[in-house]
Amino acid sequence: MNTTQTPVLQARGLVKTFGRVVGLDGVDLDLYPGEVLAVIGDNGAGKSTLIKCLSGALRPDRGELLLDGRPVTFDRPQDARAAGIETVYQNLAVSPALDIASNLYLGRERRWPGWQGSLLRRLDHRGMRESARQAVRDLGITTLQDVTQPVETLSGGQRQAVAVARAAAFGSKMVILDEPTAALGVRESNQVLQLVKDLRERGLPVILISHNMPHVFEVADRIHIQRLGRRAAVVTPETHTPNEAVAIMTGAATAA
Repeated sequence: MNTTQTPVLQARGLVKTFGRVVGLDGVDLDLYPGEVLAVIGDNGAGKSTLIKCLSGALRPDRGELLLDGRPVTFDRPQDARAAGIETVYQNLAVSPALDIASNLYLGRERRWPGWQGSLLRRLDHRGMRESARQAVRDLGITTLQDVTQPVETLSGGQRQAVAVARAAAFGSKMVILDEPTAALGVRESNQVLQLVKDLRERGLPVILISHNMPHVFEVADRIHIQRLGRRAAVVTPETHTPNEAVAIMTGAATAA
């Protein structure tokens, strides 16, 4: 991570209200190349609203987003995906009845070239499976051996790996992970955390939303703390302890 570089993603003064409820109150955020930026906060702090604004699921009422220093507007999630921003939400959005390869290409299916693809709309299953195998190999995921295996037969950690692999395969700019270890055991959580580290090693910046302080402090380069719709502080594992971060998050302390 090099904070002298232009951030991959910048949010400036984001405001989002829902009637009288203030979701975001002038939030700034910077994500730098090759870093894991954790976003933490109590319930109602604005974490989900912030991520939805960054991923195109919501449009902020005020403020701006910059991608590689250029202003961008996302009216829908497809706009963010087209710009290279992939998001893995808690529900994963995987289709249990489909196999691993089909899930990786869900919504981005490849067709055969020529008239077979254009007229008959024939899908290139062989090509998608080979690309899926390569994506899994590139991430070093050893728990997914057979990309023709139905997702419904996979464990929670393996399903999370499928969702992360899909995001990494198409997220050319950055990946957002929303509570990726929330429903996992210790072993599977460690596998997902290793995937986060692997994404960083590949130079792909990651925004990690999590309430698990040990996980945050294990993988994050910087920690963005939300409180009551605002950015309360940005700290690092070197400058603050988990208890100090929680104290800022809850309002028991302020950032030095």
